[in-house]
Amino acid sequence: MGGHSHAPYKVPDYTIYKVEDAPELMKIKKQLEKKGLSDPWLRNEVWRYSKEFPRPWANARIFIFRGFGVGLSLFGITLLYEQLTKSKDHDHEAHH
Repeated sequence: MGGHSHAPYKVPDYTIYKVEDAPELMKIKKQLEKKGLSDPWLRNEVWRYSKEFPRPWANARIFIFRGFGVGLSLFGITLLYEQLTKSKDHDHEAHH
């Protein structure tokens, strides 16, 4: 399906990730160690903090503000049009 002869992505080997590469996760690891706990799956989250992958807030920012400039421009043009045609419409409504 989709015309791909292979997977559209390559899953990296899990051994390339180290918790030490993500300062945020090291903080969590140290907090857990203070309580005598450990998280053997913490390494699975390192990819989220990798520079190869954008942060979730970056994706949200792109999603929310995509087309913002075009929309703002069209809004300005609409306001200008309304102001220019306002006097004509107002005089027309006064005669009714």
